[in-house]
Amino acid sequence: MAIYFHEGDLPDNLSFTGSVAVDSETMGLNPHRDRLCVVQLSAGDGDAHLVRFKKGAYDAPNLKALMTNPDVVKIFHFARFDVAVMKQYLGVQTAPIYCTKIASKLVRTYTDRHGLKDLCAELAGVTLDKQQQSSDWGADEISEAQMSYAASDVLYLHKLKNKLDMMLEREGRTMIAEAAFAFLATRADMDLAGFYEMDIFSH
Repeated sequence: MAIYFHEGDLPDNLSFTGSVAVDSETMGLNPHRDRLCVVQLSAGDGDAHLVRFKKGAYDAPNLKALMTNPDVVKIFHFARFDVAVMKQYLGVQTAPIYCTKIASKLVRTYTDRHGLKDLCAELAGVTLDKQQQSSDWGADEISEAQMSYAASDVLYLHKLKNKLDMMLEREGRTMIAEAAFAFLATRADMDLAGFYEMDIFSH
């Protein structure tokens, strides 16, 4: 595994085709308050690319182009949050989207454990170390432990997608999943508009 660190944007000579695994690290879970600090990506080849943002510096044309490229599927775990954060700070509507958490909830109905750590343990045979999850991602220097943690969040998403796709097909829920993924951009817009806690479909 190799981890490549980039300040402010992806390099011009780096491109992704087909699909890319994506995650983000922020100062907290409120997109209006807690700034975007790191975006990590992987092509599913065992390598990870980390883009670190300094406060207020979000002019990242290469990353923005990738997030909006209609020919590259962006694979997230809990896309709802990451898509909202990227719209808030990068000003882009990420698409198309695949979310392993949604896919898991649609097919792994035999459990209530749909976290990335649980998915990796069951479907990829990998134990993730989540110790750095609540660390200071806005620090001037990111530690090697933080970089390893950030990389681990994207290294296995392609494998998880492949396993979940087979389960979705087996259970006849592929079309439901695709419709849910298509709605995620709107769901993120609703979150940013203040409707995070509201279930608009309830009575």
